[in-house]
Amino acid sequence: MSQTAITPTRSADFPEWYQQVIKAADLAENSETRGCMVIKPWGFAIWEAIQKDLDARFKATGHENAYFPLLIPLAYLEKEAEHAEGFATECAVVTHHRLEAQKDEESGKTKMVPSGELTEPYVIRPTSETIIGAAFARWVESYRDLPLLINQWANVMRWEMRPRLFLRTAEFLWQEGHTAHETAEEAVTETKTIHQLYADFLRDMLAVPVVMGEKTEAERFPGAEMTLTVEAMVQDKKAIQAGTSHYLGQNFAKAQNISFVDANNEQQFAHTTSWGVSTRLVGTLIMAHSDDDGLVLPPRIAPQQIVIVPVTPKPDTRDAIIDACKALAETLRSHTFHGEPLRVKVDDRDLGGGQKKWEWVKKGVPIRVEIGPRDLESRKVALSRRDEGVKEKHFIDKEEFIRKVQDILDSIHQNLLNNASNFRDENTTECSSLEEFEKHWSGDNPGWLLTPWAGTREQEEELSKKHKITIRCLPLDGQDGAEEPCLLTGTATSQRALWGRSY
Repeated sequence: MSQTAITPTRSADFPEWYQQVIKAADLAENSETRGCMVIKPWGFAIWEAIQKDLDARFKATGHENAYFPLLIPLAYLEKEAEHAEGFATECAVVTHHRLEAQKDEESGKTKMVPSGELTEPYVIRPTSETIIGAAFARWVESYRDLPLLINQWANVMRWEMRPRLFLRTAEFLWQEGHTAHETAEEAVTETKTIHQLYADFLRDMLAVPVVMGEKTEAERFPGAEMTLTVEAMVQDKKAIQAGTSHYLGQNFAKAQNISFVDANNEQQFAHTTSWGVSTRLVGTLIMAHSDDDGLVLPPRIAPQQIVIVPVTPKPDTRDAIIDACKALAETLRSHTFHGEPLRVKVDDRDLGGGQKKWEWVKKGVPIRVEIGPRDLESRKVALSRRDEGVKEKHFIDKEEFIRKVQDILDSIHQNLLNNASNFRDENTTECSSLEEFEKHWSGDNPGWLLTPWAGTREQEEELSKKHKITIRCLPLDGQDGAEEPCLLTGTATSQRALWGRSY
């Protein structure tokens, strides 16, 4: 058996493999605060790249950034009952506004005790619909004030009982978009626009293919009339909800009094939307592409796209080799990849070549280049791609490498996207028999099922509970086909449901 850098392997213990990839790549660690993580520089650089690209996409579609309070008055959540109930079990509540020092007589130690009870408790935002809605109510008077297209980059807190780095933490980073519109049609168009934006982003930046679809009533965002989702399959064949976009109808507008005078001088309630993605995208990225040697990063999201490692077995050639590496790095940085200068690092630390190699393998750098004494003479470089086996190496003329570097990076991205797409398609099965449906879920990691579905919410919840699955979405593609009998009820339906286990 060949040795791998990460143990256990994906096939042996996928959840523990995931934790070890994060540790080996130095992405994040658990903190002293229960359920919260410290995102380390390499992990945060990935998030910054996600943030930068998404922010540009939002602004290109007319959205503006703003910031709203972390603490939400409890009364605000009570205004929208379904929304409040949906988040009630996850809310962290602030009840006091100061601490007092008290000396324990038995131990002699000083303890800090909360005092100054608040007249009204505050909830640390689990999401900001209610407090942003209150602001919108102040900002909107006339139809001329619409649409409002606002995005917020922030942290939120949901008291997660089973935390897992990046995928589920009590505190996480995200963006949340909130918009208000004159008509339902405009709001639905906004919801669909962001839905497509998320799918494009995941494909273009993370090389993650998604299924675009609508959530069922049972899985819909609390208080929403429609929730659109992008669902990704990761390597243990489970689903990750990678992003959602919600049409909220007039529910929140009525609760928050977001009203306006229309062109006919009549009072109307706005139609609102909300949408968001979070640091869960980093977890999705890890689970979608990484291997038993560590993290694998698509080039556009990698903090460093190319690492050049000087190979200096003899002291008398060290300076010349390092100078050649730095010169190559400077040349590469003058080139662009998808509109941005190439990110290139020369690793000239006084460490062994093997140690450097494995560090960058585990960190997922797309291209690793080595230059040694013979390469200096032949004007070649030794090129290793992270989407290939760690032992594979290509010796290529340096000038040719400079000419082809963008094509190589594009090829790495496309390979990762193709591999993930093929894996998903191979592990998604069409099913029209209840017997086959029941049998499918007896396995540990059975993949997704696509079925005809016309069942009720109660029937869906019963099947979900029995097999520990959910309808991930009603896919937008494939809903216009011929009618088939519903898997459960036998009713003729053209609707298809995608079922799976999820994170």
